[in-house]
Amino acid sequence: MEKEKFVEEITKIPGIGKVKAEALFNAGYDSIDKIREASIEDLAKVKGIGENLAKKIKEEIEKLKPEEKPKKPEEVKPKKKPKLSEEVKRALELKKEKKIPEFRRQEWFRYKRLGESWRRPKGLHSKYRRNLKYRPKLVRIGFRTPKAARGLHPSGFEEVLVYNVKDLEKIDPDRQAARIGRTVGTRKRMEIISKADELGIKILNRGGA
Repeated sequence: MEKEKFVEEITKIPGIGKVKAEALFNAGYDSIDKIREASIEDLAKVKGIGENLAKKIKEEIEKLKPEEKPKKPEEVKPKKKPKLSEEVKRALELKKEKKIPEFRRQEWFRYKRLGESWRRPKGLHSKYRRNLKYRPKLVRIGFRTPKAARGLHPSGFEEVLVYNVKDLEKIDPDRQAARIGRTVGTRKRMEIISKADELGIKILNRGGA
């Protein structure tokens, strides 16, 4: 603790002025914790601090909260990345660049009974079917993602569903990542995450665990 800060803190105790505070600091008691650990006899040896004042200091110090030690920042682990070929890397980059539109059913917004899942429009006068410029895009071959990137997670990993710890044994950590099944309970989920960390397997839906 810095001298000025120590003097400011210790002078809050009745009977301790700036001179006595500096005497304590110069005697090696440069923090509240050191005074707390010292005995009354040791404090009484400091010039200007008698036994009665030493007792009073100890009583007042006990009322104060102990100093909080600064926490060490947690080590940030780098995110695991898959080992990909140049072809797959290029395919993933191309997939990100291509903006695939959201294909929705005609008039999905108009009627509640219609779902959003895309259906090919069949109406004779349908402007959607005729693919007019001001209507949404129709599903066509050109919108498909590159073959090398199909079925891959945006990170480049191939997703593998796991429901227990044993399923992790089938995963190749270099190119595959685990996705925990939605029916897996909390206890089993924690076991899977713990084991995956040991094996160096990436969990795609780790959640708050």
